[in-house]
Amino acid sequence: MMTKENILYRDQNCIIVNKRIGEAVEGASGGMVDLRAETARYIAGPAALAEEGTVLPNVAVVHRLDVPVSGCVVFALNENATQVLNAAFAETRVRKLYWAIVEAPDGGDEVPLSTTRWELNHYLEFDSKSNKSKAWTEKGPGRRRATLFYTIIGKGDRYRFLEIELVTGRHHQIRAQLAAAGLHIKGDLKYGSRRSEKGGGIRLHCRALSIPNPADPKKRIEALAPVPEADALWLAFEAAYQA
Repeated sequence: MMTKENILYRDQNCIIVNKRIGEAVEGASGGMVDLRAETARYIAGPAALAEEGTVLPNVAVVHRLDVPVSGCVVFALNENATQVLNAAFAETRVRKLYWAIVEAPDGGDEVPLSTTRWELNHYLEFDSKSNKSKAWTEKGPGRRRATLFYTIIGKGDRYRFLEIELVTGRHHQIRAQLAAAGLHIKGDLKYGSRRSEKGGGIRLHCRALSIPNPADPKKRIEALAPVPEADALWLAFEAAYQA
């Protein structure tokens, strides 16, 4: 059940929610939480839900996170906000920052720890049968350009801490592009991780969103999502980030 602690930002036009691992943004199946529906119920409130025949408020999906991913998700609450935010995402006017914990590359790490931003450019091809994207270095039929930047925030013997700025928004983009670069997100078996996470999910978190304000697109709305759990790895990431 959604609580006030899950809400990162809310006004009459949009709401930003801290998605939990295992929730579907919409279209949930098999007992999975449908975040769009949960958000609509939260906005309606318990009093309205108790009344027979209550119509839930309109909550529109303008972007998505994969089920095993956590962090910031924004929903539009009216037609104008939906149009403004859909256009902003399509035109890459949304700033999307992710945190990822990746396995150390086999044979060591040739990239030094630094504040350098590394750029990845690929062409992604989606396979609906496997629900997986493949990253290519060259153009081809059905392939879509994908760009991201990443910085290595910290490192240990077995893991690297990456902050990622996602420029485009393709299916499984971060997961596929990092895997193509030899950087496998912890727990992401689909894209080459060595082992799964005990609690499910993968170590990819949408840490921050900056979006145009639908009420005044010259202004922006900022949201920051706490990490999904305060375990040793996420605490180490936060410590490295603040160092």
